[in-house]
Amino acid sequence: MHAVSQQIARLERETGQHLVEKQGRGVRVTEAGAVLARSAGEVLTLVERVEAGLAGHRGVVAGPLAVAAFATAARGLLPGVLAQLRTAFPDLDVALSEQEPDAAVAALRRGHPDVAVVQDWADDVLAVPDGLSRRHLLDDPFDVALPAAHPRRPGRRHRRRPRRRGLDRLEHRPDLPRLAVRHPAPARRPGPIRHTASEHSTQLALVAAGLGAAVIPRLGRDPVSVSVSVPFDPQPTRRVFAVWRDSAAARPAVATAVDALASHAARLHVSP
Repeated sequence: MHAVSQQIARLERETGQHLVEKQGRGVRVTEAGAVLARSAGEVLTLVERVEAGLAGHRGVVAGPLAVAAFATAARGLLPGVLAQLRTAFPDLDVALSEQEPDAAVAALRRGHPDVAVVQDWADDVLAVPDGLSRRHLLDDPFDVALPAAHPRRPGRRHRRRPRRRGLDRLEHRPDLPRLAVRHPAPARRPGPIRHTASEHSTQLALVAAGLGAAVIPRLGRDPVSVSVSVPFDPQPTRRVFAVWRDSAAARPAVATAVDALASHAARLHVSP
């Protein structure tokens, strides 16, 4: 906090104006401070645009590059992309962080990271503010994961048997908003949401143990002993995008990373 106060005092000496003033036990930004803050954002954008243009003129894919991605993409998409970039561009220093889409877009506007991998839904579109560009990477459909011994498993012979209660449902609410409510697990009488887990691999492990059914994106599948059914019509599908700042678009590292994401996404196995 002391370092921040010193920086503000220095700016006030250089501008000759008060940038903050006391308000109760805290402080508030003065009108002059607000003008300076807006101008600073414009200056930083211009600086990044100039730096990107110079980097583009040089044509070298090098230097630091920060990438953010939501959890499933960080595990199912980014490892292959990062490995490809490291092999092809040894002077490129890529750092990955896991962030939810809204947080990643907000951070992107503030100047960090450089590229974000985000998701949205056709009926819940992620707002991308002015100054940012996006590129569609893939459509990721969701299926219902069932235990291997479940009578509705595809290809399994169906026998008449006594009525049974539906499977318990597994859910991860932050990653699947409203989905389990709109599309309950297939059963004659769907069971309650009894287990919650943030990782799809954990959900699939519970399914494999015969403890329930889960709605899983194909990008989040793991090779565990479950069968996957597709009883949805229409099938829920999320859209996955890469997002970056317009002011950094000319930077070779950004353009190369976005191209690598799109190329790797096109090779992913997301069919049934």
